[in-house]
Amino acid sequence: MELNKIEEIIEKYFQGETTIAEENQLKEYFSSPNVAQHLEHYKPMFGYFSLAKEQKSTYEIPLQTKKRNVAWLSIAASAVIMLGIGTYYFAGEQKITTNTVASQTELGTYDSPEEALKATQKALALLSNNVNVGIESVQYINEYEQSKNKIFKQ
Repeated sequence: MELNKIEEIIEKYFQGETTIAEENQLKEYFSSPNVAQHLEHYKPMFGYFSLAKEQKSTYEIPLQTKKRNVAWLSIAASAVIMLGIGTYYFAGEQKITTNTVASQTELGTYDSPEEALKATQKALALLSNNVNVGIESVQYINEYEQSKNKIFKQ
């Protein structure tokens, strides 16, 4: 093989631009006994690649299989589901009984008109306070809109 061509391929090799065929040419050249004197220092590198390719590992990797007992997993899942369903129905049953007792004893009516008036005024005052808070928030938004319009001049 021509020495100039080998030097050119070595340069491409170190730039990472060689093809597989060119790398095979380099391996063949450096495995032959007639290597140029100034390229002798590359010979161990390409010799190592061919030596490493031939090496085989003799270490056996023990395979440990983990066998899960699927039956226990399905039994546990069934138990959790049954417990959840039972809790749901039990809590629902208690809620129904407490609601019916409360609805039978307290119907939301008042015996005297004065009591009803006070309760209505209390409810309306609470509603009014919440509406006032909402109106104050809207005023802040209006002020923001005005200042935004001044800045961006639409």
